Order: sequence, then C-alpha cells, then structure tokens
Amino acid sequence: MIVCAARILILILFLLLWELCADHGIIDSFIFSSPSRIALCFWEMVLDRSIFLHLGITLYETIVSFLLVTFSGILIAVLLWCSRGLSEILEPYLVVLNSLPKSALAPLLIVWLGATPTTIIVAGMSVAVFGSIMNLYTSFTTVDKEKIKLIYTLHGNRRHALFKVVLPSSVPAIISNMKVNIGLCLVGVVIGEFLAARNGLGYLIIYSSQVLT
Repeated sequence: MIVCAARILILILFLLLWELCADHGIIDSFIFSSPSRIALCFWEMVLDRSIFLHLGITLYETIVSFLLVTFSGILIAVLLWCSRGLSEILEPYLVVLNSLPKSALAPLLIVWLGATPTTIIVAGMSVAVFGSIMNLYTSFTTVDKEKIKLIYTLHGNRRHALFKVVLPSSVPAIISNMKVNIGLCLVGVVIGEFLAARNGLGYLIIYSSQVLT
C-alpha cells in the first residue's frame, strides 16, 4: 500500500508542478501544453470518437507485432540452442542486425513492402526481435549444466532437456523479455506510423505537430 501510494503521489505532484509551471509562464504552455489542456483535448476526441480509431489501430498493430516477436524469438532461440554450429554462424549477423538504427530501417521497409499495415507491423517487429533472440539464447545457454547432465544420465534426450530444464528455467527471462518487447514494439509501430499511415497514434502525433494542435 505504501508503494502504491508513493507512486500515485509522485504522479500527482508531477502533474501539479507541470500545470503550475504552465499557468505561471515558467514554461511555454504553447510548446509544452499542460495536463488540463491535454485532458480537455482528449475529452473532445472521446466525444467525437476519433481517438478510438487511432488507439484501436495502433493497439492492433502493436499486439500483432508483439506476439510475432515473442513466438519467433523463442523459436529461433530454441533452434540456436539445438545447433551450436548454427548459433556460431549466425551470432555476428544477429549482433549487427540488433545494432542497426531502427528509425533508419523503417523507411527502407516502407520502400520495399509499401505503405501498408503489414509494413508497420514488420517495423514494430524489427525493433525488438533481434535483441529478443540474443537475450533468450543467452538465457538458454546459461541454464545449470548439472541439471541437463542429469537428464542425459536418466536416458533422456535433447528434447527432454529442452522441455524439462531449459524452457522452465528460462521462464523468468522470457517474461522479462516480453515486458521489454511490448514497449519496443509500440515504439516501432509508432515510428512506422510516422512515415506511412493515415491512422494511428503515430499519424496523430505527426498531424498534430504540423498543425500545432
């Protein structure tokens, strides 16, 4: 209860300080706006129902890209764990792909794939998928070797080691990756909507910045 109260108090103090600074001219309210103006604008968009369209599209694209990143990340990490040679071959490529600036990759995806929702979903995936693969593979390879040895001692095979030891031991890492990936997918989707969308929060941000509303 103390932690929850402290979190709420910090948020209230931040919003109150922001509002007071905007009202007294400490910050430029035209540039930084204020919580009351944002709430009023949001309420107007709720009344005309325009916000629900943009939220729904961005939420759909984010969830799809997140699910694809989670599934493909686990699948490819498992394949790399099963084949040491494959992991050694692909590791430098994964490092390079993960280090690419994703904001620069999004325009190329739009040129290659066209300005479609599929492209925006791919842009959302590109932000998170390579890091997810590397993190999960690292988690798989750092599982207690003695437990895996025990599986083989009891006449188990690699499949038993994967499903009985590796995956259960990596559940915390998988959940941690999912927490990070949902935010990264949202960032990637919004970047894609900045460049090629007629709906969504990214489009709404760009449109509002152009007309200064």
